[in-house]
Amino acid sequence: MDRKRRCGWVTEEPLYIRYHDEEWGRPVHDDRTLFEFLILEGAQAGLSWWTVLRKREAYRKAFDRFDPERVARFRAARVAALLRDPGIIRNRAKVASAVENAKAFLEVQREHGSFDAFAWSFVGGKPIRRRPRSLRDIRATTPESDAFSKALRERGFRFVGSTICYAFMQACGLVDDHVQGCFLAKRR
Repeated sequence: MDRKRRCGWVTEEPLYIRYHDEEWGRPVHDDRTLFEFLILEGAQAGLSWWTVLRKREAYRKAFDRFDPERVARFRAARVAALLRDPGIIRNRAKVASAVENAKAFLEVQREHGSFDAFAWSFVGGKPIRRRPRSLRDIRATTPESDAFSKALRERGFRFVGSTICYAFMQACGLVDDHVQGCFLAKRR
């Protein structure tokens, strides 16, 4: 690992370092990327992010590069094939929720013009920048993630509890929780 100071959850794994340095906490405004993180964060429920991150490329292939229109059309045979794919987390409820979430995602796009506009409305359109002293100071949920979770569940989304929503918000830069001392905490 290079000499840069990073958030304490980053291991020496190059994939983890690259994810932290190039993605985590950076604002995302692309609907397909937002859909990808929504599905991946839901897949993580009860597991480590490392488990999901290692399977990310297999997820991209299995879920048609996270095209929500295509995923929304997955039928029982496609879901059954996904449940046999060792490259992804083969949890029936999580796979089925990805298909249902794709349908709900498309509805949000129709209603709000984009999922981006909808998601960012929960943080007033700009990133919330926190600078926790350490990992212990990072919250698992916030009022914003509570509201986001509630709004998603009301629209039929699943695997979108407040903790998952907060992890999504961190991943997609709606919240920037790089800890004090991390070289990325100095960004504006």
